Amino acid sequence: MTDRRYPIGLFELKDTYSDDEVREFIRIIAEIPTEYRNRVARLSDENLLRTYREGSWNIRQLIHHVADLQFVHYLRMKKAITEPDYTEVTLIDMNAWAGTPDSLNVPIESSLAIFEGTHARYAYLAASLNEEQLAKRYYHPTRKFWFDQKQALAMSVWHVKHHLAHIDLALSNTE
Repeated sequence: MTDRRYPIGLFELKDTYSDDEVREFIRIIAEIPTEYRNRVARLSDENLLRTYREGSWNIRQLIHHVADLQFVHYLRMKKAITEPDYTEVTLIDMNAWAGTPDSLNVPIESSLAIFEGTHARYAYLAASLNEEQLAKRYYHPTRKFWFDQKQALAMSVWHVKHHLAHIDLALSNTE
């Protein structure tokens, strides 16, 4: 691996995902908060300040970011299936959010709880969607493409795996 920014590679959007792939996405969404908790629950404040590369977010910021953005992913899905005019994703300024006082200073327990609760509901909602709901699409102006709910689940799973790999790099970083 040469690019520590993308330790699992860039997100690659497929045109479609099988039912088995969607079930696997939902399984990961349901289970990955436990992996995060296991990695970070016993870290000291000093270790939470570790980074995976120079200039990157620290582990505390990563935990808060994942809780924030995974809630945004869940919000997007709910809006897509409940609001007929929801055609452009809700965006946030991730770097600005990562620099707010709560992202820099609040203990990670609150974000782990948010992440666990959001993902429990997110997995349940995703598993309940019918084909018409899974086909609901919206536009991502930053990424410049339209995607449906299956593709959104794929992106969400990539996101949590991507940042879990960042945490692993930070924990193994001896620089």
